[in-house]
Amino acid sequence: MKINLPQLYFSKLMRAVVEFQMIADGDRILIGVSGGKDSIFLCYALAILRERLHKDFSLAALTINPLFPDVHFDTERIGDFCASLDIPYETIDVDIAGAIAAQQGKTPCYTCAFFRRGAMNRYAVEHGFNKIAYAHHHDDAVETFLMSIFYSGQIETFTPVTYLDRTGLTVIRPLVYFREQETRDAVKLHGFTPEPSPCPHDGHTIRQTVKELIAKLEQEVPIPDLYDHLAAAMRQGNTGELWPKAKNRQEMRQTYFAYLGHQN
Repeated sequence: MKINLPQLYFSKLMRAVVEFQMIADGDRILIGVSGGKDSIFLCYALAILRERLHKDFSLAALTINPLFPDVHFDTERIGDFCASLDIPYETIDVDIAGAIAAQQGKTPCYTCAFFRRGAMNRYAVEHGFNKIAYAHHHDDAVETFLMSIFYSGQIETFTPVTYLDRTGLTVIRPLVYFREQETRDAVKLHGFTPEPSPCPHDGHTIRQTVKELIAKLEQEVPIPDLYDHLAAAMRQGNTGELWPKAKNRQEMRQTYFAYLGHQN
């Protein structure tokens, strides 16, 4: 397959890889591939980097089959696409569906992500990979940022490069400067129809709710560059004044007595 990217896309890809120093000589990179538009584009983009980046690294791809019942998950199509890019491909079965069912109605996304990451990490370690590449894009980062504020009261999101102490693996996210629409357009441009998600919860998740909220705010709230401001807030150094850290019970007791001039 003859592969190429528009210059704007290649520039965004290179910006992420260079700015965050994602790839080094000797890297063995395992790509997490779901068959959706983002991970398919990631395979394509990394195949281009393998040709054009002045680094000696290798690629392989892995799909986790979550074994959702009554769902046809065509991993053969994904394998054929990877083969056309000369990327070795394998799929393994992980009973994520069973794990979600055992949670008895708790949020399925956390369970799914936990078991997927665990399976990817084990496979990478067992097969001698030192890096795992995921297809998270810029919208994912902004959505995660807001989800963290809304659902945990913390100001954080995932980082472009993450070192995993327990396994010695490094996670890289080369698509962090791509908007979701750009990955959608790129896959159409290169003629691959993404594999539908086998997840029965697809489109009914907390992430989908936040995605739709951002879209609604952009349409209805007269704030110029609203999305860009959300993205800027993710950066270190862009925090303004915040309240002091909350005191625990013992600290509050000490403050109380000190303020009133009493002995503890």
